[in-house]
Amino acid sequence: MKTVVAGGAGFIGSFITDELIARGHEVVVYDDLLEQVHGTSGKAPEYLNPAAALVKGNVLEADKFYEAVKDAEVLFYEAAAVGVGQSMYQIKHYVEQNALGAGVALDVIVNRPNKLKKMIVASSMSVYGEGAYTCGKCGEVYPELRTRKQLEKKDWRMECPECGGEALPSPAGEKKPLDPTSIYAVTKRDHEESFLAVGRAYGIPVAALRYFNVYGPRQALSNPYTGVCAIFSSRLLNGQRPVIFEDGLQSRDFIHVKDIAAANMLAMEKSEADYRVFNVGTGMPKTILDVARILSAKLRPGEDIQPEVTNNFREGDIRHCFSDSTKIRELLGFEPTIKFEDGIDDLTAWVSKQIAEDRSAQALQELRRKGLTD
Repeated sequence: MKTVVAGGAGFIGSFITDELIARGHEVVVYDDLLEQVHGTSGKAPEYLNPAAALVKGNVLEADKFYEAVKDAEVLFYEAAAVGVGQSMYQIKHYVEQNALGAGVALDVIVNRPNKLKKMIVASSMSVYGEGAYTCGKCGEVYPELRTRKQLEKKDWRMECPECGGEALPSPAGEKKPLDPTSIYAVTKRDHEESFLAVGRAYGIPVAALRYFNVYGPRQALSNPYTGVCAIFSSRLLNGQRPVIFEDGLQSRDFIHVKDIAAANMLAMEKSEADYRVFNVGTGMPKTILDVARILSAKLRPGEDIQPEVTNNFREGDIRHCFSDSTKIRELLGFEPTIKFEDGIDDLTAWVSKQIAEDRSAQALQELRRKGLTD
């Protein structure tokens, strides 16, 4: 079967490509090889599977995208500009690449002859904003972002929006109201809603997967707007301390990229995925401070490099969010297979062989200049 992976030269897309080729599918990778992710060479990354055909192009290039997708039966849409903080000051770029890019791709699909029988679109846990919480008095609640006034007091707690009592984190299921808190998150909501709307209207089955915090080999270590594991790894490779906002006790759900690729295969193969949205996470939260300490011990053993906990905040940052993955488990049979401890060993074994330029200080300076952090 012929498949197209838009964004297939990237971190997640390349693992999806590997899985497809291992299963005997013909794969076309459509990717613009963005400099922020892939560097200045303009060449495909060394890890890209040589059995895949690479077409260099942006999703905004309708004719080029059409040539790549016209004979495919399945489209994996992983194409996106990624960076929560950066999206808040490069607004036009993120809206163009993500929201308009998806619009161009879908316009091509519905207005030009093609053979598509299924589409799988990458969404993100960021569409939730804050995760779900439980109040001892009010039950499950969904607090909004903490106010700047609260954060300026270094008060990191979450409060029940009903009674003002303490709200404790609980797993977020797909029925949690969406409350994206960044332009990036807004555009990811656009992705899933646009693909689902078009798919239903034209009878093309669509599955939208809300990835939680993905980690693993092939992350862009020199991109200061990528995942937290990559950012911390880049700092440590350069002998620098990981920088942590707030008190470090905020938590996230870390899932290995190979498990993400496996979820994509299930979404492609099972009709139970059609026209549905699924969380893809582990349901096992880890604090940011713990992750930084584990990476430090793995990448700089014996050096006792401790994270720098700034007790500063960033606008739009959430406190806790981790997955309730009941739906994908029951409908698709998905279970994460890689424990965090093993996945971190996989990541750090790869990272230790890389060279990375640490650009996090410049990224932080830009956030400060824009007033997005204290």
